[in-house]
Amino acid sequence: MEERKNLVRIGSVLLLFSVVFFFGVMSPAIPSVDAAEDALTAKKLVETSRLTLETFMGDSANKEFQGLIKKAKAVYITPSLLKGAFVVGVSGGNGVFLVRDNKSGQWQGPAFYTLGGASVGFQAGGEASEVVLLIMTERGVKSFMRSNFKLGVDAGIAAGPVGGGAAAETANLSADILSFSRSKGLFGGLSLEGAVVKVRGGLNSAFYGKKVSPSQILIGGRASNPLAKGLLEEITKAAGGN
Repeated sequence: MEERKNLVRIGSVLLLFSVVFFFGVMSPAIPSVDAAEDALTAKKLVETSRLTLETFMGDSANKEFQGLIKKAKAVYITPSLLKGAFVVGVSGGNGVFLVRDNKSGQWQGPAFYTLGGASVGFQAGGEASEVVLLIMTERGVKSFMRSNFKLGVDAGIAAGPVGGGAAAETANLSADILSFSRSKGLFGGLSLEGAVVKVRGGLNSAFYGKKVSPSQILIGGRASNPLAKGLLEEITKAAGGN
C-alpha cells in the first residue's frame, strides 16, 4: 500500500513537471506568431499606402491635394477605411505616418498608427476607402508623437479643398491637419472631428525588429527597414525633399 502511495506521489510530481515544462516551452512561441502576423500586416500596409499615395498624385481631379502636399510637414495614409468599420483596432483603420526632416528635407518613417472614432462624416457622401491626412503645422506633427490623441482637440483638423470652385476657396487651410478621401474613384473632403489616433506599437516593433517609439523612428531616423524604400521614394516624389 505504501509503495502504491509513493508511486502516485511520483506520478503527480512528473505530471506537474510536464505541465510546467510544456507551457514554459510553448508560451514564448505565442508572441513570435503574433510578431510574424504583425510583420506581414506592416509590410502589406506599407505597400498599399504607397499605392494610395500614387493614386492621389496621379489623378488630375485632385489638384488641390497635389499642391498642398508640397507644403506638408508630415503625411498620414490609411489605405482602407470604411465608415462602417471605423473602430479603433480594426485592420481597416491602420495607417502609416511619415515626417519631413526640417533641416535636411529628407522623409523619415513610416511609423504605424490606427485611426478610429464613433462619429465620422464623409462630405463627399458614401464611404471613404482611402484616406490621406496632410499635417501642415508643428503642432500637428507633435500630436503624432504621443501614444494617442484626438483630432479636433489636440490638433485642429479640417476637410481639405477638392474640385476647385467656392468650396475649395472657403476651405480652412489654417488647420493643423487637412483631410482628404477617395471613394469609388471620386475624391472628397472628409470630416474626422473627434476621431482618435493611436500608436500601433506591435506593428512598429515587428516592422523594425525591435521595440521603438514613433520619435525614434521619425526623428533622426534611428530605425529603418529596406521595405520602406518604395514608400519613401513615392512621398519624396510627391511632396519634394531629399
